[in-house]
Amino acid sequence: MNHPSRLHDFVASFTRLVDDGAGEERIFSEGKTLLAGLIAHDDWLPAGYARASDQRYQQYLLYCDPAERFSVVSFVWGPGQATPVHDHTVWGMVGVLRGAETCEEFAGTPPRPTCSHHLGQGAIDLVSPRVGDVHRVSNAFTDRVSVSIHVYGADIGKVERHVFDAATGAPSPFVSGHVNAGAPALLRIIDA
Repeated sequence: MNHPSRLHDFVASFTRLVDDGAGEERIFSEGKTLLAGLIAHDDWLPAGYARASDQRYQQYLLYCDPAERFSVVSFVWGPGQATPVHDHTVWGMVGVLRGAETCEEFAGTPPRPTCSHHLGQGAIDLVSPRVGDVHRVSNAFTDRVSVSIHVYGADIGKVERHVFDAATGAPSPFVSGHVNAGAPALLRIIDA
């Protein structure tokens, strides 16, 4: 970790964008540029927030706005790991920092697959109820870890969302939480 200030600068810029009252369209336009700048460098994320587990993918809280207007998390994918089909209910941006992901998009009731796309390092994907909110994401590699940085329009670890049964499409509520409980010390470390 050579440049921890990159996350601090990203959070400061994103906070200004949200403070400005930016709506989803502007957040996607300007926020995507900010996220692209953050993930263009792989020298700021501490190893503790990029640790994979053999059991399942990991979701680490990096920052949550004090008013929970947005959160930043790292998703760490062990080889071949995947999410279930799920929704978000809020806007979100996914930027690949390391490795690659495969995203399968779903639509309709019950959700049915519509397309699939590959996200390599530096790629950014958008989700929201407006642009498409249901997907399944997996590590594109079976032999290495992938890491992505996500920005959501709430503390995503507290949002009640849905997973969808693969066979029937039936929704079940869930709250994802975060691997690291409580507020992370990451920005305090950066400020030190």
